[in-house]
Amino acid sequence: MKENQGAVVPPTSPPANPIEHLQVRFKELETGFRTWLAKQPLHVEAAVVTATSAAQGAAIGGLLGTLTPDAASTFPTPPPQAAGLDAQALTSFKQAQAFAGGPLAQARNFAVMTGVNAGISCVMRRLRGLEDVQNSMVAAFGSGAMFSLVSGMGGPNQAANAITSGLFFALVQGGLFKLGQKFSQPPADDMYYSQARSMLGNLGLQNYEKNFKKGLLTDSTLPLLTDSALRDVNIPPGPRLLILDHIQRDPELRKGRQ
Repeated sequence: MKENQGAVVPPTSPPANPIEHLQVRFKELETGFRTWLAKQPLHVEAAVVTATSAAQGAAIGGLLGTLTPDAASTFPTPPPQAAGLDAQALTSFKQAQAFAGGPLAQARNFAVMTGVNAGISCVMRRLRGLEDVQNSMVAAFGSGAMFSLVSGMGGPNQAANAITSGLFFALVQGGLFKLGQKFSQPPADDMYYSQARSMLGNLGLQNYEKNFKKGLLTDSTLPLLTDSALRDVNIPPGPRLLILDHIQRDPELRKGRQ
């Protein structure tokens, strides 16, 4: 220890790891944002989720478009007078351009797909109180239909192309959802925490699953959860608010409280 004009100055502690500090700070901001968003009306939450997801998709699409050569430029452009001669060939050109555009085109396509998908998923989750294959397929259908419309993919009948693309996206997404469920089945001894695991995953709080198991907060206790019970298993205030708000909104869990 140092003495400074008669006062004892304790030694300064070494600075914390800046990367860990940033990770903790980011997690706090994310939890706070989710807490705020869960309290907003449906239209506000849907708009925010759609906008943020579209911005992320646009950034990813723009990056991919920059790293990947614009393959559309390698296709010869058909002359205007050929428009009425070979509609099938023109359709093929449009499809190639939709999938092989430059950075701006890819940013637009990814923004539409991710934004629409996230927005519809948000609305379905709030209305139905759960996240399942039906929600996933409805969101994928809307995403595929909007992608078809903005990209110009397909022939001259835009409505039919949108429906066809939407159905294709929905079937693929439904298959992937089922496949993911099959390969992510919990161990037999975790069967009592399946509903809690699903809830925490939907809220982005899957890191607290071990807290539930440590406190024996099984699926049968979900309707009985209180702030005190969650605090006893060392779950911070923000996640506690999200969990209790979800239970209050879920019609099945709310029925168990009565």
